[in-house]
This record gives sequence, structure tokens and C-alpha cells, in this order.
Amino acid sequence: MSLNPDLKAINCTACGAGLDVLGGGRVTTHICAYCGSALDALDNYRALQKFDLLQRPETSFKIGTAGQIFDVDFTVIGLLLHQETWHGRIWRWVDHQVFSPTHGYAWITLEEGHLTFSRRYRKPAGWMSSEQVNRADTRPQLSVAGEIYKYYDTSTSEVIFAEGEFTWTPRQGKRTTTVTALSETAMLSFSATAREREIYRTTYLERDDLGGGFVAAYDAVAPSGAHPLKGRKANSHGSFLMKTGLGAMLTCLVLSGFMALQGGVRAIDPQVHSVLDLPVTVPFDVSEAGRLTRIDLEGNGRNSWSYLAVELEDPEGELLFESGRTVEYYNGRDQDGSWSEGSNRASLAFFPPVPGTYRLTLDLEETGLWAPRQNAAASAQHRMTQIGLRIRTGVSSGFWLMILALCFGGVAGYPALRRMLHNRARWQGSDWTEEDDD
Repeated sequence: MSLNPDLKAINCTACGAGLDVLGGGRVTTHICAYCGSALDALDNYRALQKFDLLQRPETSFKIGTAGQIFDVDFTVIGLLLHQETWHGRIWRWVDHQVFSPTHGYAWITLEEGHLTFSRRYRKPAGWMSSEQVNRADTRPQLSVAGEIYKYYDTSTSEVIFAEGEFTWTPRQGKRTTTVTALSETAMLSFSATAREREIYRTTYLERDDLGGGFVAAYDAVAPSGAHPLKGRKANSHGSFLMKTGLGAMLTCLVLSGFMALQGGVRAIDPQVHSVLDLPVTVPFDVSEAGRLTRIDLEGNGRNSWSYLAVELEDPEGELLFESGRTVEYYNGRDQDGSWSEGSNRASLAFFPPVPGTYRLTLDLEETGLWAPRQNAAASAQHRMTQIGLRIRTGVSSGFWLMILALCFGGVAGYPALRRMLHNRARWQGSDWTEEDDD
């Protein structure tokens, strides 16, 4: 018997309940919402099997709900509850078969509050099977209509509840294996039955993609977690932030380099003092307050360290600050070759509060050697014996410009970082691991 396209209602042949016919001429199975019987629409609605009504899922997209998807009229005609079990974990999702008099049949899927829209894909797309995935050394991928689809996961699920009208016959407990591949905008699902191979193309549904009764149904769901198809919200300022941030960062780096070349003027001629003469007090003049003044120290030790105490008095003889710097340098040779670390140079800088003559006191507070025991005596000659001193005023520093350049670099990199984190979230549910690529 062929289905009568003008038929609008039937009575369930198992329980007698009245059922609306919504799904058009290709419906082959109608599952009663009252008793769970699957009725053969091609054989006078003969009862085929029964589904457990206790498994009915919660969904705001009820059978008979009508609305628009991408400006096309659709009506929900059937519900399927799928279940996947893996290593003790259970995943469930609801597929809603929808029908359009002008565009035929499609699916709305509800999973963890996220909605997707799937249609049969009939263009040439190649094929991806679980056997191909298991044999692959690198993540499998396909190029379809100018988009690259990369393998995402393999799932084996079964239908545990069905209600409404379908273009095929759902069978409780029948397991189906589906391989999915993900692109930037969509997902392809590959599943094979005894009769044919099926490919579906799935996209994410946002509120703006819906109309009519589907909007209210959408508002009743609450998405949780990430979804691989959920697109990153476009940032209209992303390009501006990248270009402006890079321009400002480069400007700061150039200015910082230029300022670093401005060495100021000598406050004293370079001096060298024997450590035996320390402590030593060195006066120097500052002609302009508020200009950066830098004190540079340089020792001559090797495989040794020295801690130098520094005190500075202002022109009134008051202690302006006391500080210290360590100069240290080590070198040697091992199985990997020659090595060295540390530096015999150190510096400190300050902003003089007033012009006048300042007094710098320099003292050797602690010192020590580093050497294997058998070479300790020979290494004693490497102890620091003299310290060089230079003082310059009016020094330009690009330090804060460097900090500003880093900030602008962060602004420029924010859109790229946001995209990277979004892509990482999209792929975190994939069952392909990095070890699979090794």
C-alpha cells in the first residue's frame, strides 16, 4: 500500500488513539505517542514493535511545532532518543525529524542544550570509515566543496526511544556506527547500513537562524559546555586591534632602541679601585634634577662572586638610599664543551631629587670562590681584585617603552589568541590524540 498524501489523521491500530499525519508522502513509519507502537505506514499502519514510553526525552521541540530554519518552513514530525555508552560513560541526544513541503526532510539535534541542523548531503564528498581511521597514521581529512574536513570522532549509538513519523523504520537497540569530520563551518557524518551509505552535513543553529515556534523552543534550552560546531562570535574590531597594536608596538620598540643609545653625560671619569682600598667614597655632581642617573660597576673576578654594598647621600648629607649588587662570573669545560654563566657587570639607576653634589660609598661586603677542591688553591687568583666604576647623568631609558611595547603586543595578539583557544575548545572532544599522529 502506498501512503495517501492527502491523509491528515489516523487511528493507531494497536491502541486506537487518534494520530495526526504531518510528514508528507515519504513517511514509512508512524510511532504512536500513546502506546509506543511502531506502525507500518506502507501496510495499513500494521503494528511492528513497541518502544518504552518511559524513555521519552525532555525537549521543547514537540511534535507538531512549526517554525522557520534559515527562512524555510519546517514542522517537527518525529523524535528519536539516541544513547552511546563508552567505558562506563553514557551520552544521550535527541534527534527531531522535521519536514518542509518545499525542502523535504531534515533533522534538528538537541545535545546538552546545543542545537544543530542536519540534511542529507548528496554532492560528491568521498568517504571516511572507521576502518580507514583505524589504519591512518595521521588524522584523516577530506576536501569537500572547497572546505577541509578533518576527522573528529567515531561513535556507536542505539535508538532507545522513538515517537512520530519517519522516512525509515527505527528499531530499538539497533546499533549504528557514525564517523564525523569537522571543518571550520560544518560537520560531515558518515554512516553505512546494509543497503546504502549515508552522508549528512550538520551546521550549528543560533537563535537568529530560527523563526516562528522554533524561537520559543530555542529559548527554552540552556546550552552547557563547548560544542565543536559553535562558531566564535565575530569581533568587528579584531583586524583593527591587530593592526593598531602591531603599529604601536613597533613604534615603541624603535623609540626604546633610540633612547637606549642616548648614554647621557659623564658625572665622573671612569675609575678603577682595588678591593683592598674599599670602602671608597666618590663624590659626583648632578646639574639637573629628575634626570635618570646610572651607576655601572664592573669586577674582574672569575669563578668567583662578590657582593658590593652601595650607599648614596644627597647634597644635604642625608642618606638617599642603600642597596647592593652582586657581580659573579663562572666558566669551565665539560663533556659538552666550554661553558660560562653570570656577569661581572652590574648597575643601578635613580632619579636625583635635587641638583648638587652627591656622595657614593662603595664597599665589598662578601665574596667567595667556586672551584673543585683540587683546584681551589689555583682558583684563589681568580678572586675579584678590582672594581671599575662609571657614573652618567641624563641617561635615557627605554624600559617603560619596552613595557608599553609588550602591552601593545598583547593587544595585537589577542584576536589570534582568542581564535587559538576557540579552536582548542572545538577539538577537545575529538577522540583522535596527538599520539595517533606519531
